[in-house]
Amino acid sequence: MSTENDNIGLQATLDNAKHTWEAKAPEQIKEIYADGIADVTRQNVVANAKKNDDIAPNFSLTNAIGTEVQLSDYLKKGPVVLTWYRGGWCPYCNMTLHYLQEQLPNIQLRGANLLALTPELPDKSMSTTEKHQLQFEVLSDVGNKVAKEYGIVFKLTDAVADSYQKGFDLHGFNGDESDELPLAATYVIDQDGTIVYTFLDAEYRNRAEAADILAALDSIKK
Repeated sequence: MSTENDNIGLQATLDNAKHTWEAKAPEQIKEIYADGIADVTRQNVVANAKKNDDIAPNFSLTNAIGTEVQLSDYLKKGPVVLTWYRGGWCPYCNMTLHYLQEQLPNIQLRGANLLALTPELPDKSMSTTEKHQLQFEVLSDVGNKVAKEYGIVFKLTDAVADSYQKGFDLHGFNGDESDELPLAATYVIDQDGTIVYTFLDAEYRNRAEAADILAALDSIKK
């Protein structure tokens, strides 16, 4: 079983990856991505998203093997950690999924379950699940329908969308040409559906730390 300190370096790991990329990336690409992050802020996505004390919208989505999964069913079992990742093409998402898998025993120890949502098509999310040997539910939110209910969807700038499409075929991963993605948001939801912890950031390379997630679960009255 992992210890609760295993994830202490998650943001440091993500920051190191960011700095490595910035040292090698062309200036034009860095400017394009920086403007993309600034544009998410201009879209007021973080300000308009669901937050603490809001009721988490229920949903029913299919997992990697096509089974229907409902948030309400999991809430009957205990609190839920609900997190979004942009796609298996995103190295920062893959690092985060790896850390979350390491922290899964600590989440379950608190009677909670972890659900990860992605706009990827099911066959793509299956590849991510198998690659990282994930033992929690990975659900395909095709078209970002659930993400829109949580208010965390933004539209890529034309320049970022073009870079993503040429780089790895975003449209092929998501099965549409909307050029929309969710924030890498994380919520902790109490059994009555109340959101008790929220992580929202326009900067996709910033992610919720496990220590904060676990503290939120510890704060829930048993």
